[in-house]
Amino acid sequence: MTVTPAVKAPPRTPIPATGPGTVPALSISGLRTSFGDRTVLHDVDLDVHAGEVVGILGSNGSGKSTMLRCVVGLTPVDAGTITVTGGPKEGHVSKASMVFQQIHLVGRRSVLDNVCAGALGRLSLRQSWSTLAFGRELREEAMGCLDRVGLADRAHDRADRLSGGQQQRVAIARALCQRAPVLLADEPVSALDPASAVTVMELLQSLASDGIAVAAVLHQPDLARRHCHRIVGLEQGRITFSCAAFDLDDDTVTALYKPAPLDGSL
Repeated sequence: MTVTPAVKAPPRTPIPATGPGTVPALSISGLRTSFGDRTVLHDVDLDVHAGEVVGILGSNGSGKSTMLRCVVGLTPVDAGTITVTGGPKEGHVSKASMVFQQIHLVGRRSVLDNVCAGALGRLSLRQSWSTLAFGRELREEAMGCLDRVGLADRAHDRADRLSGGQQQRVAIARALCQRAPVLLADEPVSALDPASAVTVMELLQSLASDGIAVAAVLHQPDLARRHCHRIVGLEQGRITFSCAAFDLDDDTVTALYKPAPLDGSL
């Protein structure tokens, strides 16, 4: 007789308060953008609160990455508003930081230098020119970010000597060095093995517990169930559902990833 092992249910992680009186760290309202004649996002509304991990699911071409790129200004917006609040009270604060599927570390530079580079966007032009060797204060801050992702002991290694999962954690540390209250992650685990993917998702959970608002584009519904507080589905540029992660059922996932219609062709 074959015994099928029981599937472990995802943890019922508490959802941060989102009721009246709470101000989201990231608020997207009526977001619309197009590429030429094709509208990619149709009046998208999404709030992400401090302490919350929101997973964004959807098939290829549904507009997930475009939405994140609009938030950080990499893709122009046709209509709507994007508001980021929160963060440290002192010093300049980048509005949102982003971790990409392609990690884009400078392989020949040290891990520490790569993390320091995350601060360049919040420094003045004069400071940026003077940080080619990066000053002591910035290096100490970057070491703290590396310690936060568990890689302080690799600070002086070349970045290209790290594994893929470690490089993604360095990219997250680099994002933390921007001091942004919102962290966006565009398919942060798609190129990683299962164990490394879990490590990165657990790190994002941990950062949320420190008060950062996290929005992550994912293609793994099971990971989203286990590591996100809330999940939204994006289909053809429209959000079709938003629910607590443990309420996401298989039928909803199947419907979200169903093949697009062929407009009458076979």
